[in-house]
Amino acid sequence: MKHLVKRLVALAACATATLSFAQVPTVPPAQPAQAMPAAPASQDTSAHALTNEDLSTFFDGLVPFAIQRGDIAGGVITVVKDGNVLFSRGYGYADLKTRQPVSPETTLFRPGSTSKLFTWTAVMQMVEQGKVDLDHDVNDYIDFKIPPYEGKPITLRNLMTHTAGFEEVARDLLPATSDEVNIERYLKSHLPARIFPPGETVAYSNYGCGLAGYIVQRVSGERFEDYVQKHILQPLNMTHSSFDQPLPSALAPLMSKGYKTASDGVAQPFEWVDPAPAGALSSSGTDMAQFMIAQLQNGRYGDTRILKEDTAKLMHSQQYTASKGMVGFDLGFYQEDRNGLRIIGHGGDTEVFHSDLHLLLDKDVGIFMSFNSLGSEVGGAHTIRGAIFYAFLDRYFPHPLQDQPAIASAKADAARVAGWYESSRVNLSALRPFNLLGQMQVNAMPDGTLTIAALSDYAGKPLHWREVSPLHYVEENGQRKLDFIADANGNIKYWATDHISPVFVFNRVPAAKSMGSVSLWASLSLVVVLGALLFWWLGAWMRRHYHRSFEITHELRRSRLWSRVGALLLFADVLGWVLMIVAISADENLLLRGSATPWFYLLYVLGAVSLVGALAVLFHTVRNWQLARRSLWVRVGETLLGLAALYLAWFILAFGMVSFNVRF
Repeated sequence: MKHLVKRLVALAACATATLSFAQVPTVPPAQPAQAMPAAPASQDTSAHALTNEDLSTFFDGLVPFAIQRGDIAGGVITVVKDGNVLFSRGYGYADLKTRQPVSPETTLFRPGSTSKLFTWTAVMQMVEQGKVDLDHDVNDYIDFKIPPYEGKPITLRNLMTHTAGFEEVARDLLPATSDEVNIERYLKSHLPARIFPPGETVAYSNYGCGLAGYIVQRVSGERFEDYVQKHILQPLNMTHSSFDQPLPSALAPLMSKGYKTASDGVAQPFEWVDPAPAGALSSSGTDMAQFMIAQLQNGRYGDTRILKEDTAKLMHSQQYTASKGMVGFDLGFYQEDRNGLRIIGHGGDTEVFHSDLHLLLDKDVGIFMSFNSLGSEVGGAHTIRGAIFYAFLDRYFPHPLQDQPAIASAKADAARVAGWYESSRVNLSALRPFNLLGQMQVNAMPDGTLTIAALSDYAGKPLHWREVSPLHYVEENGQRKLDFIADANGNIKYWATDHISPVFVFNRVPAAKSMGSVSLWASLSLVVVLGALLFWWLGAWMRRHYHRSFEITHELRRSRLWSRVGALLLFADVLGWVLMIVAISADENLLLRGSATPWFYLLYVLGAVSLVGALAVLFHTVRNWQLARRSLWVRVGETLLGLAALYLAWFILAFGMVSFNVRF
């Protein structure tokens, strides 16, 4: 979850997020090649036998090296096939201080947003019982009202495909505190704005899953945590699992410690999550294996059923995609197709635990992994979990690469789609200045391929994308896809890729609001403003030093003073936001815990006053030309200052720096 803020500040999508603050895989970070021996998709079509012996050889040769290199304390991996646990092993330590090794049977991990799969399973139980309808207005199931967007309500299908249109909200989700965790209270006090029409744009939402869990609670008449325990965990014999916070006394001693890095060695406190349906599960590797078996067996686990077969098949069928032929969302699961296989799953991140669950539906195979440390910037948990899964697929389910030549219009189309984009998982109420820094640039290369800095391989090299059909790209020497979507007039709206989980798309940013444009013009404007302030101070000092008078009319002297005060306010406001972003980047809890709220209000007030200051600058600029008593160079300088003030005023308004909104 912590990575939401980093997405907002640095990648806006990388994911992100984002910190996956969002308990969801982010864009794989650029890593040196030696950090993780991740193999590319194999050309060899000979597969290794998927047996316990071969899995032991494979994982035991890979994982210990990976967690040591990634500065991770410990982890667990389980693999199931044909209704049985095929492989289950812990690596490293659950407690560095006591040197307690990880046990796949009894050591509990926090799988973060992978918990959502249990919430969605509970929703589908309500559906098959006829207690809720996937396409019914959710307002009829809750005791507060979610306002419509353009007259359209939200449905459970929207929630399960993350297409409700909610903006991102982060405050009080993680870390929450023990005295405030309450699903009902959280949902009613943190209602996000709706920024997209329902059913049209995917934008991952922890709030949306919390809302679904609250519906389960209200419709069933049972506390959400108790409902999942009784109707999912107990039937699956998941005796080492719970959504309760704090954990029951019998399970608390079994909880793995969580670490930022193994070398740091400082155990972090138990992480409270609110709302619980979005990510509060604690579970062991073996217990998660039993859940995977039930899903792969279409709701059956031994002689027990948690879902009817038809319900499970519906849950595993595509309900939304951002582009035809691209992976999208089933009901709660997102699609991860690779190596010619139909794969669904879900990842999850808390601040220190990082997990992935993958189901190979047509092979009746599932794999779950979880790590109890974020690890190093080089080769940490976010890198190794993806690399391990891809290496697993290439070893046991290799798939030959197809050579697809570029189409004739590749260069023209590359120029057409080049530009700046931002994640649909975004906060527009209060964090628009942060979103600016999270924009991604699509670059057109001379050979007609594309690169996007944030989309790199595990060696840190930007991927090159070749256009193989109109606006449809594939990774060079790989199998990932990248699609651009145009509107009816041919204008590019957004792009989507299977290089990351399909939990958001990247909407095109108007040129005037793009990072490329804003970084240039805002920088030039600030240089002009700062120059004017320095000359103001320097001129005053020199006149005092040399006892010279300032030959200027009283009217211009007064307007010049207010002009410089206005310039100072504009500079101070922009600098204040920069310092705010730097502070939150260093400590995201300033945002997540709401302690930055007073500073937001202070900057909003300063922004409003700065707009008045911009008017003073413009007034003085006009006066210099009207009175015609100053030199041409002075008038030109004042005109440049006026233009700079005008741009900065637009910048403050365009990026919500006077919104007086603290909903984030």
